[in-house]
Amino acid sequence: MKTLKFKPHLCDMILAGTKTTTWRLFDDKDLQNGDLLVLRNVETGEDVAEAKITSCTEKQLGGVTDEDYEGHERYESTEAMIEHFRGYYGDKVDAYSPLKIIKFELLKKFAAA
Repeated sequence: MKTLKFKPHLCDMILAGTKTTTWRLFDDKDLQNGDLLVLRNVETGEDVAEAKITSCTEKQLGGVTDEDYEGHERYESTEAMIEHFRGYYGDKVDAYSPLKIIKFELLKKFAAA
């Protein structure tokens, strides 16, 4: 089973059912439709849920549309979004960076984040 890590406030959103999509750049896990996932709180190391990928699409970071935001938190602008992802992936992030849009459904909740 593959593991995806999330900040605590995102874990809360996942457990509440408002976050059902995650965006990942430079996918090193080869995430695919149908994969089973453990969703983990990055700060505590606690597993908060088990999920299944229901949809996995790829595009460039600068090419996201309103539809891609369904189940995902919004950014003020494309520039703000790029800066956000640079915090995770470094200065190599730009509008042409490969983005995986991963929609998932919860199978089991383990604990409150």
